[in-house]
Amino acid sequence: MDGGMLAGSGGRTASEAAAILPLRVRGLHYTVSGKRLVDIETLDLGAGVPTMVMGPNGAGKSLLLRLLHGLIEPSGGKILFGDRELSLPIRLRQAMVFQRPVVLRRSVRANIDYALAAHGIARRERAGRVDELLRMGELSDKAGQPARTMSSGEQQRLALVRAIAASPDLLFLDEPTSSLDPAATQMIEALIQRAIAAGTKIVMITHDVGQARRLGGEILFMHRGRVVEQTPCPAFFDAPVSEAARAFLAGRLLL
Repeated sequence: MDGGMLAGSGGRTASEAAAILPLRVRGLHYTVSGKRLVDIETLDLGAGVPTMVMGPNGAGKSLLLRLLHGLIEPSGGKILFGDRELSLPIRLRQAMVFQRPVVLRRSVRANIDYALAAHGIARRERAGRVDELLRMGELSDKAGQPARTMSSGEQQRLALVRAIAASPDLLFLDEPTSSLDPAATQMIEALIQRAIAAGTKIVMITHDVGQARRLGGEILFMHRGRVVEQTPCPAFFDAPVSEAARAFLAGRLLL
């Protein structure tokens, strides 16, 4: 591959991607046992620059991504993709990778083939596409191996390659490198950069300031379930607006 979308993958142009972006949140809240864990009045995420989601533990970052991806139902409010609410066609144009890799009980090759089949790719097209994705993830020599016997770094590469197999418009990443060593992290970041170059909008949780600087275009900073700052990366790291962000970057505890 020479970068960009997968050949024949049905990658969309920027104008086509605009059908589900920008993502708009209005009056979103999520409450458990009377406690409001996410409370966001307004949030807009546009196509283009990657959005890094940062904040202390318990800020609601993972809950926000699960709400946006439709994995949990909000207690109230609206999440709009373009001008539409979440539906199966929109779900098929986005993907999510978790902190702990989720792989199927089958071979590495079969994991990727399953993802392509789920997106309606014809059997006759899938073999070559699977080979291409295996090469992208540097997993060709693992193709026949049961996916769950690989290392955590290899499983995470598989999870990410599977997520980008159908060239999603929108990819949510929940700390995909938090448990990986530097070499494995570098490989995951290279795959993320490839997805960015192909036009996929990235919304990614990270606690790693260096990683946010390397990959991010803007920072979405959360505290106590709210978005307290949405700022371009250089401005956020040089002069954060909120006291919570200043404390976070200084390494102080946030309550």
